Formats: sequence, C-alpha cells, structure tokens
Amino acid sequence: QVQLVESGGGLVQAGGSLRLSCAASGLTFSRYAMGWFRQAPGKERMFVAAISWDGTTIYYADSVKGRFTISRDNAKNTVYLQMNSLKPEDTAVYYCAAHRTSGTPGISRGPYAYWGQGTQVTVSS
Repeated sequence: QVQLVESGGGLVQAGGSLRLSCAASGLTFSRYAMGWFRQAPGKERMFVAAISWDGTTIYYADSVKGRFTISRDNAKNTVYLQMNSLKPEDTAVYYCAAHRTSGTPGISRGPYAYWGQGTQVTVSS
C-alpha cells in the first residue's frame, strides 16, 4: 500500500520560511519522480515543483521560482519543499505526489498516480 505523508505545514508571517517534507512508503522511491502541488480555497490544485528520480531535473511554477526549492533524499524516501520569502498568496493545502517515470517529471496532475493527504500552509500578512 503506497503512502505519502506530508508534514511541516503551519502558520507563518509573510516573509517567513517553512520546510515541507513528504515521506513515502510502499513504493520503490527511486523509480518515481516527485511533485508538489497546492490548492487554495475555491481554486484548482496547481503545480508547484517537481523533481526527477535522481534529482537532476527540476521544474518550478513561475509563481514560486527563486523562492521555493525542491529536493529529495532517496535513502530516506523523502522529498522536501523549502519555502522562503512566503507571501499570503502562498496560502494553500500543499500535496506531494508520485509519478512513476525514469524520465522527465510531470508538471500537471495527470501523470501522478499517488497523492498525500496534504498539509496546510497559512501565510499571514
């Protein structure tokens, strides 16, 4: 049974930082690209960042480029999202997801077969 468990969300002031983690189990982690998505109230779930199985290919949404950093530790079956210079518009539930591929990580929801339950990030102004 595949499980993705996010942690690290919370309430932070604008300009602050948070580090999200996503621990994976029940799958061969190194065979999966990993992605982060977010969903604000009343809006669609949107792509944030993705990383290939070996960490050599990384994509970011334009809205987070230069502020967020995705990374992974295959020995720990964990993917991270370091979020700096947070803005109120970053407020959302953040989800990690797994995409079975040895190639380019997906930047849309479609390729991702497994999803976590989400963690809330709230940025106050």
